[in-house]
Amino acid sequence: MNRSLRTLLGASGALAIAISTVLLTATNSAAEPVDYGKGDGAEETGGSDKNGIYAAARITYSGSVAKGGGTGNVTPADVNWTPPPCWYAPYLGAKDFKEKMSKDIEGQLNAPGMGGHAGAALSELQRHYEDEYGWTDTPGYKDYNVENDGKGMFWAAVENPDEPDLLKRSSCNDLPFWVENGEAPPPQYEQAITPQILAALAYQHMELPDTEVTLAPEAVTKVNLPTWAWLDKAVFDEVQATAAINAPGFNLQATTTAKPVALKLQPGTEDAETYPASGECVINADGSIGEPYAKGKADKTPPCGLKYLRSSGNGTFNLQATITWEITWTGTGGAGGAGGDLPNGTFGNDQAITVQEIQAVNR
Repeated sequence: MNRSLRTLLGASGALAIAISTVLLTATNSAAEPVDYGKGDGAEETGGSDKNGIYAAARITYSGSVAKGGGTGNVTPADVNWTPPPCWYAPYLGAKDFKEKMSKDIEGQLNAPGMGGHAGAALSELQRHYEDEYGWTDTPGYKDYNVENDGKGMFWAAVENPDEPDLLKRSSCNDLPFWVENGEAPPPQYEQAITPQILAALAYQHMELPDTEVTLAPEAVTKVNLPTWAWLDKAVFDEVQATAAINAPGFNLQATTTAKPVALKLQPGTEDAETYPASGECVINADGSIGEPYAKGKADKTPPCGLKYLRSSGNGTFNLQATITWEITWTGTGGAGGAGGDLPNGTFGNDQAITVQEIQAVNR
């Protein structure tokens, strides 16, 4: 957008309200079916607003994801990595966009007290979509581009509802722009939706299995007695989460795959030893972690486990078993969709362990 137009349009709170009516928000709709701007004769598939205007293509999630569109349970190992706070995505076809946008602008222009700078800014916003010459050197759209209805869509900003920082969430602040079906958005819109952005969102919504580590002895152990820990491959395998977005002439999809690679044991007290000493139990060649305890191994050191050096008294120790997952992604339908690596993820479970003193009998 031309800088002078951006300055003028962003100069008043009243205008910000007007613009916000045409910007997408993903609240309460992240996991709903895909909807898109309907053309003439198109079948209505749900997702309209109160005015019957069909909203944008929504991102749908499938696979191992949190229910209800909420965030998953993965904690990124890279504390500096965050999912995208906002992005641009298909919004409405030209006719539907004109109906909604012109109604919103007229409503604001006719509001009491809407004059001066705010009124002028709204008039320029209206001119931007009605006059092909736009504002100064910024190309506009003749009659909201209705002559090209069905050949493309207006794209608009989408806020990530799970981004806590309001400034980041609203940082996609360009006006809705036109994209032809099958074409990529103009390069200046760096935050336009891509397979890589979808992969990050799938990561954000991924739900890893809540798997407890098998222990021997189980739940109750003795001071100075090695406790074996392991996870069988049968209950410890890779999981996938997929994010997809579909609209006329526009289809993107990305799948993130999480593969378990290590188990970290934290005994819940400093009076304990772990095996190995780092507490990091690596994955075996067969996909399992650790080694199951068997009769006759009581005097041996477990490849994965721990040993408590004092009693838990009348309480318990909180053993935390955290699994590290290696996460990668692949995508289809757009540039940059070949895939790659995402930060490792972690997810831990707590298990209450009772540690008893070994009672000696003197005769």
